[in-house]
Amino acid sequence: MNAPDGMAALPVEALPGHPDFVRLAGIAGVEVDLRYAGTNNFAGRKLYGAMDCAWLRREAAAGLAASAAWLARRAPGWTLRVLDALRPQRVQEAIWADVVGTPQQLYFANPARGSIHSFGMAVDVTLVEAAGREADMGSGFDEMDLASHPALHEQLLASGRLTPAQVQRRQLLHDAMAAGGFAGIPTEWWHFDHGDRERVRRELPRVL
Repeated sequence: MNAPDGMAALPVEALPGHPDFVRLAGIAGVEVDLRYAGTNNFAGRKLYGAMDCAWLRREAAAGLAASAAWLARRAPGWTLRVLDALRPQRVQEAIWADVVGTPQQLYFANPARGSIHSFGMAVDVTLVEAAGREADMGSGFDEMDLASHPALHEQLLASGRLTPAQVQRRQLLHDAMAAGGFAGIPTEWWHFDHGDRERVRRELPRVL
């Protein structure tokens, strides 16, 4: 397997024991429920098959631990739940083949350019309340709808599509992730990148 344009790459099967990757289970303060490893996702099927995708690069893993620690201080009893982390290039290509040319295309990176997930430098996360249930964020994970767009919060509040409490929870999630060095995107309240996207694509190996 080769990455596009001859970019340095690693097969996902080579990650156990690799010094630059950390297993999600080893990150303090976070829960893990990888939706693409099961059927509770937009496609309704297991997108990862038998692949072990419960990994992040060490930089993003350290950032996620810092985000979880910040949240524990700011909202005692609340935790982060990881819904997606490393997404191998081969999976991104399969998803792209399904969504290209449809409205869902907006929500997935063209694999020719590279999803930051495929470098182990992006996470999809939500909040879990102290009572143990996922917080109401106003739309679901991978709900490909304008209601999921952080850039539209002002309009969504004005129209009544989101409540102030839902936007406050999204802001709490954003602030927690920012404390670990993550940045969100305009179209998905759950998605966060660690580090500069262009540097990640230019300097880090893609996972196949």
